[in-house]
Amino acid sequence: MITSIQGTLVSATPLQAIIELNGFTYEVHLPVTTAERLPAPGAQVKLHTLVIYREDSQTLYGFAAPADRDFFRLMIEHVTGVGPKVALSIMSRLSLPLLEDAIRVGDIATLAKCPGIGKKTAERLVVELKSKVGTGQAGRAGAEPAGSPGATGAGLHRDAVAALTALGYKAADADQAVRRAALVLGPQATTEALIKKALS
Repeated sequence: MITSIQGTLVSATPLQAIIELNGFTYEVHLPVTTAERLPAPGAQVKLHTLVIYREDSQTLYGFAAPADRDFFRLMIEHVTGVGPKVALSIMSRLSLPLLEDAIRVGDIATLAKCPGIGKKTAERLVVELKSKVGTGQAGRAGAEPAGSPGATGAGLHRDAVAALTALGYKAADADQAVRRAALVLGPQATTEALIKKALS
């Protein structure tokens, strides 16, 4: 099992990265929430990976943090009708903190807005994952400190998103604005700084 890959980023799109390592070039599929955190091509990058084997293919999926990878695995292993493509689409639309919150509180409307899933799949996500969210099964404690939000960072992210939604932003739009603000401000940013940057 390949659990991570570290090498030179050759190129990247919002859903894919090409990484060169020891003379081999790997195609890694990833969610937009990971792609937006990649360095410029030519830089070193590390992604936490999951390999999905099928009869006719093997596909490598990469994530910025172990918690993201573990939640991806949780969705495809425990939710009926959610395969890698749908799970990647969900994680491209919502960051892990917002996704976990939506499942925890049963926010079907936010989940159903993810491309590729409707109300029925959103309901299955809630029913089949609600008991597993926040219990550590998604590997949240294993998030890397360098450049990845840990439990405190996720809490700040949630608070900033909640503030923006209270101001009238849609949850997914607020989540995207806070993610962009966090990329600019870095891991030491406060909730207030994230909100101000997201509003600017």
